[in-house]
Amino acid sequence: MKKNSFFILLFAALLVLSGCNVNTKSDAVGKEPTQDPGKDKSAAETPVDIELLGMSSGEDDINIVRDQLNKNGFKVKLNIQPDYGSFKAQEEAGNYDIALSSWTTVTGNPDYAVRSLFKTGGDYSILADSEIDKLIDQAATQTPAQYAETYKQLEQSLVFDKAYIAPLYISIKSQAFNKDILNESSVRLSKSRSFAWEDVDFKDTSKRGTSPLLLTQASSTLTSLDPIKGNDGSINMINTNMYVRLINLTDDDQITAEGSLSHGFSIAEGNSEYYFLLRDDINFAKISNKLAEDTGERVGADDVVFSLNRAKDKNSVPDHRTYSLHEHIQNVEIVTDVNALDKVKQSGGNETVKAALEKGLDARIAALVADKKEANNKEGKYQVIKLTTTEPFPQVLNYLAHQSAGIVSKKQVESINTYDVASFDVNKDIPYGDPNAVTEGSKFNNTLYASGPYILAYKNDYEAIFYKNPSYLKGTKHEPKISQVTLRFIKDADSALAALRSGEVYVNYGVPETKFDIVKSDSKLSLQNIQSNAVSYLLFNTKNRAVATSEDLRKAVLYSINQDEILKFYNNNKFKAASTVSPMVKTGNELTADPAKVTQFLNNYRAAAK
Repeated sequence: MKKNSFFILLFAALLVLSGCNVNTKSDAVGKEPTQDPGKDKSAAETPVDIELLGMSSGEDDINIVRDQLNKNGFKVKLNIQPDYGSFKAQEEAGNYDIALSSWTTVTGNPDYAVRSLFKTGGDYSILADSEIDKLIDQAATQTPAQYAETYKQLEQSLVFDKAYIAPLYISIKSQAFNKDILNESSVRLSKSRSFAWEDVDFKDTSKRGTSPLLLTQASSTLTSLDPIKGNDGSINMINTNMYVRLINLTDDDQITAEGSLSHGFSIAEGNSEYYFLLRDDINFAKISNKLAEDTGERVGADDVVFSLNRAKDKNSVPDHRTYSLHEHIQNVEIVTDVNALDKVKQSGGNETVKAALEKGLDARIAALVADKKEANNKEGKYQVIKLTTTEPFPQVLNYLAHQSAGIVSKKQVESINTYDVASFDVNKDIPYGDPNAVTEGSKFNNTLYASGPYILAYKNDYEAIFYKNPSYLKGTKHEPKISQVTLRFIKDADSALAALRSGEVYVNYGVPETKFDIVKSDSKLSLQNIQSNAVSYLLFNTKNRAVATSEDLRKAVLYSINQDEILKFYNNNKFKAASTVSPMVKTGNELTADPAKVTQFLNNYRAAAK
């Protein structure tokens, strides 16, 4: 009997010693919180209720945050949604206190990391703080040497003074691909830009026209195929590859005309006027009988003016998701006077805008035309776009490289969007880019016109099929190599990696940091990774709930977050963050977990609530 008691006690002791501070994905989500015996007794007796909203794909982070909050005097209620659409619906309904959020600065500039998220009236902002607004606008007009201090002040106010967000970490951007099937040198990984399909090629080039490029993404529910109506993980990669832009980003976030609608661009003195010399070798593609077809319509200056004017206009479409990115655009026009280009000097030098635009051209500018049908670059007949900003704002170029600045067909979009925006009826009106129109079934009616290298033919819950635009930069190095791209929808990260290893897909864009070793151990796979511009954070509900009015409650959550624990869970394959600008600007600010501060702020909150 004594022997049995000894082994029972030993087993119990081992259970205690084997306890882990951070739960893994296998732990039951929604499990009742356990009290930490080392926690302050008064706090343990009166835990503060708080609701955490997230998606099932983020269960690891949800479990970690939940445990950290439970240990610091909170009782966490989990609200876990299966996909982004359901998550946004809960967020917009205000059914949360804190929401597990993430933001990737896909334009490579810090203004993008804050404007949509935190400025009053921003596309994704629920804040209304004049001090935050002032600092965002101030930094936007400054050079990198000047704006570091401004962003430091913004970060101090946003995070540490007012606790509107609680930063978690900066992610590594990664992808793995099958190097036995794909040409290694053709697979790019860009810091900000989404995965570029047109560059990818097979090792066996004879497969280009017969075998599809097999890719994967988590979300099968697409926001919108109209580039200004979506800015999330469901469509960023898709719209980036379906619509050409005036300019692009290089893999290391430099502005370039390579692979864009422009031969080149020039900034005039004063940094408020931007000129773009357009190419004449891109046509829109459409889908006929579920196959890609050249429309015969050139992508031209009229389409650029139309696209950018609707991008900046909040009321151009219902549910505009990206207007704040383009609010610095004052005017977009077609230039038809060649002499006007010779009268304007380029910023930072003595040469004219015309001379700058002519660099690298086979034929110098002989004439400028308004009608895109009259453009003939071989004969020196070009189209030029002049964009004027509301104030000196060089960061406008980064926004023009964003997928929301993709060029759509003026003729086609106007023919589809015949509804009245003010009285738009989601049950009756079918807008351009509606995902239902490309989904197999009774509502299928694909009206897309793609200006980019690929066009979506059709989709279902399992996959989406894209075909090469037959008239996209034909004969250049940017002409798409592979005729078909098949995008498989695989929600679970482990399943996506398994599909890569089994050959069901050839590229896994976004490998979890905890799975790097698995990829490295597979001889047929290659892993690419760089520090990204993606930041994960907790967003506080500042519209309703107690956290909206209690700065003490928000700060209690903020100082409960232990980034060291989070990084340890991910094998230090993530980096500390102070805000969404952390990947671009090193401010020196750092969040340090502080249980004493948590207790103080919770006590303040309880006292005020009595």
